[in-house]
Amino acid sequence: MTGALQVEVIAEWLFMADQRGLTPEEAVERLERDHAAACRALRDALARYATDGTIPTADERAGFRYPELRVNWQSGKPVPFTRRAWAKFQTPGLYATSITQPAFFREYLLEQLRPLVDEFGAQIDVGVSDQEIPYPFVTEAGDEFVHGSLSVAELARYFPTPLLSNVGDEIADGLWQFEPGRPRPLALFDAVRVDFSLRRLTHYTGTDWRTIQPWILFTNYQRYVDQFVDWSLGELRRPDSPYSELGLPGGSIVRRGADRDASVALAAAAPWHRYQMPAYNLTRADGQGGITLINIGVGPSNAKTATDHLAVLRPHCWLMIGHCGGLRQSQTIGDYVLAHGYLRRDRILDDLVPPEVPVPALAEVQVALQEAAEQVTGEHGEALKRRLRTGTVVSYDDRNWELRWSQERRRINLGRAIAVDMESSALATQGYRLRVPYGTLLCVSDKPLHGEIKLPGAATSFYQRAVGEHLKIGLAAIDLLRGQLRSLHSRKLRSFDEPPFR
Repeated sequence: MTGALQVEVIAEWLFMADQRGLTPEEAVERLERDHAAACRALRDALARYATDGTIPTADERAGFRYPELRVNWQSGKPVPFTRRAWAKFQTPGLYATSITQPAFFREYLLEQLRPLVDEFGAQIDVGVSDQEIPYPFVTEAGDEFVHGSLSVAELARYFPTPLLSNVGDEIADGLWQFEPGRPRPLALFDAVRVDFSLRRLTHYTGTDWRTIQPWILFTNYQRYVDQFVDWSLGELRRPDSPYSELGLPGGSIVRRGADRDASVALAAAAPWHRYQMPAYNLTRADGQGGITLINIGVGPSNAKTATDHLAVLRPHCWLMIGHCGGLRQSQTIGDYVLAHGYLRRDRILDDLVPPEVPVPALAEVQVALQEAAEQVTGEHGEALKRRLRTGTVVSYDDRNWELRWSQERRRINLGRAIAVDMESSALATQGYRLRVPYGTLLCVSDKPLHGEIKLPGAATSFYQRAVGEHLKIGLAAIDLLRGQLRSLHSRKLRSFDEPPFR
């Protein structure tokens, strides 16, 4: 925000100090109206330029800006106490953020704003931000001005473009610093950052970002995808199931009531191989949020890429359901590992979250995963403990870490690691960094330190036996967590100078 606009906003709020602000509902409606108008103005200008070369004027270009949501809380009283980890103020002041896609985020915005008004007495206003909407963020497949003779370089001369200098995670990474006369951040991500990630999600997952669900399962093997698709199709056939449709990579959708053979054929024909991290989105019609399964493949790089972008959707939770190498003699192939700590040897997030920063296990997620394991396996007490072990998972960025065993042996011993993989630490660290609840339940597929390596025949037998049960545990854990949203979004993930929005 420029200095002049800062002064204007502060002055406006001083003027409004004794006036009633907007209700949360009024604010969201205005955000929807203003965002739609700005996008429409930008699209119309693009169409005119593609038709006859009309260049938008400065006044027209001023209409290509995101709306800004402003929340003001000025109180000489102590900060009201609440156990809730979100929708609260740390200190009095003016808070603001630019907003995109308010119609999609409507329920989230209302969830955040209502307590700020009801419990704190905050005032809400909506204005125009100083952030222009980059033109690629208002285009859709099939737009003639995208596929015509116009070059990207030509459009960039007259229309806003995505500038990396405007896309960052300074707020989430604690790099934002308060300056007098400048509003404090209201949310972790502003509109440009959100729109940037929404487009990347469609590119990477092969699905419309609007269909990605708030409960997310990650896996690193295609066989979990096959099991999830089979289970999802079964749910769509079950009369009393809450699920309504399954979105597939490439855009195809299987809906409740569809012919069984046609549904299986449609799922099998999905071009998942075209996408780096294909997603499968199973939606619900009851407002509780469905489940997305994403195959992130092998390695921490994809894990970071996926979660960088998924975080802007503010999901309720993401869980890693994949394979690992067991590091203890007492483990058996097919056993489970519930991670309660991470030895981060993948290095991918060391600059953002230094290795000495602990990434804690979240009690609500840990309990849900263990209770889900009891439900699915039918085992309890000592019988379950023989199959499900809690401990530290070590993650590497090198699949051939075994070739450096002599250098890594002491570190693994000191870390008391009981399992090794490549993705779990990055997913958990990203959850911690981006304030998204996280958890890890792995299945032992080999024991590299004890001569039980993954051979083709043994691997096939293992997959057939273990994958279905493992996936069901993850799904059951999500069902358990649905009723714990207030405690799930834990204070463990919040800093002392956190923005009000979750």
